[in-house]
Amino acid sequence: MASITLDHIAHAYPGAPGAAPHYALKPINHVWQQGRAYALLGPSGCGKTTLLNIISGLVIPSEGRLLFDATDVTRLSTEKRNIAQVFQFPVIYDTMTVAENLAFPLKNRGVEKNAIKRRVDEIADLLDLRPVLGRRARGLTADAKQKISLGRGLVRSDVSAVLFDEPLTVIDPALKWELRSKLKAVHQALDLLMIYVTHDQVEALTFADEVVVMKDGAVLQIGTPAELFERPAHSFVGYFIGSPGMNFLPATVAGREARVQGTVFDLGASYAAPANGAKVEIGFRPDYAMLHANGGIAVQMLKVEDLGRRRLGRFAIGGGEAIATLAADADLQPGDTAGLTIEPGHVHLFVDDLRVEGARA
Repeated sequence: MASITLDHIAHAYPGAPGAAPHYALKPINHVWQQGRAYALLGPSGCGKTTLLNIISGLVIPSEGRLLFDATDVTRLSTEKRNIAQVFQFPVIYDTMTVAENLAFPLKNRGVEKNAIKRRVDEIADLLDLRPVLGRRARGLTADAKQKISLGRGLVRSDVSAVLFDEPLTVIDPALKWELRSKLKAVHQALDLLMIYVTHDQVEALTFADEVVVMKDGAVLQIGTPAELFERPAHSFVGYFIGSPGMNFLPATVAGREARVQGTVFDLGASYAAPANGAKVEIGFRPDYAMLHANGGIAVQMLKVEDLGRRRLGRFAIGGGEAIATLAADADLQPGDTAGLTIEPGHVHLFVDDLRVEGARA
């Protein structure tokens, strides 16, 4: 078991002669602690797989160092890093039984036969695989095969970290919740450092203690699911986290007030005037904004979407559009005038895409 230190890690590919290099991963400096679960979250091409491949040893970074505890492993081969990897598609031997698949990594290392059986039984119990230990893997379901793939990684007691590369991609949606819960239980039981790559925010937020949000090769924020939702450090984080994501409206700011084409929003704190030419926006989540039949800020309804457990309304304001939750007693339709209210403390100010803290009295 180990902590992983990303010491100014970055990776760039050479450009054309005389051109600046292209960074697939911009510099990151962070320590991932043993026993914690982390998720690398972002859209395709954001750099999360490059970072995972650097940790696994498939890619040697062009800059920085990678440490497992105090050991520099930047240029060590994958097999010398004592990591386990679980990929999108299960890596198993179809002609072997489940027990033989789980035992294979230990047999390769010459572990004593009785010790292998004890460890295989332990991992099988942890992953609910004991009923199928004697069956060949070929005929099992995709989620069972992925459990076997996970078990093959966990069966070694010397594993420093477990890396997951979008492991639920091929899993039936109805079974994803169950397998996510199992992964979480395994993490808690074995106290391992786990790193999970995904573009699915639900997977990231339900699995990880901390989520690393990435875009265009850069890490925008590392935080708990609650921190990312309540206090996004970057406008992309606000937009990407949540369903629907955070609303953003161009604004001007003076003290505690933000104006969106004449409509005044209370920021709940005082802010210095942003620099001339800066992009200034307010952001608020639909979860904390309510549309009523009367009262509040007058807005024009554009669309109503009934989600069963709640209704959402899209509305026009200040030349832009936003989304809020409809009050239970508000019978609003497109074209109606509605009243918008936002819970105090949930209007955020972003300057050049970065969230700015105000001075609270």
